[in-house]
Amino acid sequence: MRILISNDDGVNTPGIAALHQALADYAECVVIAPGEDRSGASSALTLDRPLHPMALANGYISLNGTPTDCVHLGLNGLLEQTPDMVVSGINLGANLGDDVLYSGTVAAALEGRFLSKPAFAFSLLSRLPDNLPTAAYFARKLVEAHERLELPPRTVLNVNVPNLPLEHIRGVQLTRLGHRARAAAPVKVVNPRGKEGYWIAAAGDVEDGSQGTDFHAVMQGYVSITPLRLDRTFNEALETMDGWLEGIF
Repeated sequence: MRILISNDDGVNTPGIAALHQALADYAECVVIAPGEDRSGASSALTLDRPLHPMALANGYISLNGTPTDCVHLGLNGLLEQTPDMVVSGINLGANLGDDVLYSGTVAAALEGRFLSKPAFAFSLLSRLPDNLPTAAYFARKLVEAHERLELPPRTVLNVNVPNLPLEHIRGVQLTRLGHRARAAAPVKVVNPRGKEGYWIAAAGDVEDGSQGTDFHAVMQGYVSITPLRLDRTFNEALETMDGWLEGIF
């Protein structure tokens, strides 16, 4: 089996090295990742300039693009053989609830939705790498177990691992996405020449972290696994909108 590994933190970060090490003796792995931090890039594709892959001394491929660019090229001709699966991470920082809308880690996995096997996105709930071995352990176990899954095509599994040593993890739970409140207001800054700018502020607080959500699971010490799909159609709303269209045309 061939696995394409990517992330949004960058090709030289400890999370992607830990993920590659965890999977390298399980499958043929190739790493294609952004040359710099592209957190928050979501599913952006670079369309205004060419992308230039660069092979690094460790065998990884660095790309001057987004996480989605990396997987897109990896699945569409950059590699001699098409991968069977995409695995993204290990992100240093959570990707819970509404975070999946912005996450480059999740977006890289979503770009792997065309393959026959499910894609995985792995995140550790810390900006520090101390407990990366915990996340790497679950990455290996879950990817190994993928053949027992019966999932519809284009399914992505979003996995969040508490920032705990392995012996303190209480288990694994299947969850739904929770929800955050609105983010804090952007922070206004003025440079020495008087030009105004804004920093995007912290994500909103947890608004729905009830039992069954990914927020609740990780706060209780469980690894959270949330199946995602790209189709965002609000099917229930379709049933109530017929009358609204009457008389429009």
